[in-house]
Amino acid sequence: MPVITIDMHSTDTETKKALIKNVTKTAAETTNIPAEKFTILINELDSVNIGVGGLTLAEIKAAQAR
Repeated sequence: MPVITIDMHSTDTETKKALIKNVTKTAAETTNIPAEKFTILINELDSVNIGVGGLTLAEIKAAQAR
């Protein structure tokens, strides 16, 4: 049973549902493994626990909001 783990920032339920549906569909089509065999795990991280280019995601979002 394939397991796909996604680490990302916190997001709403509808976005997670769409992500699970689309990742499962693509993985099943690509591997020829039935979709019902896939398990998708989403690990949500706080914005201060994600760093890009030396800044936290919280800092990047704050700068974009200005």
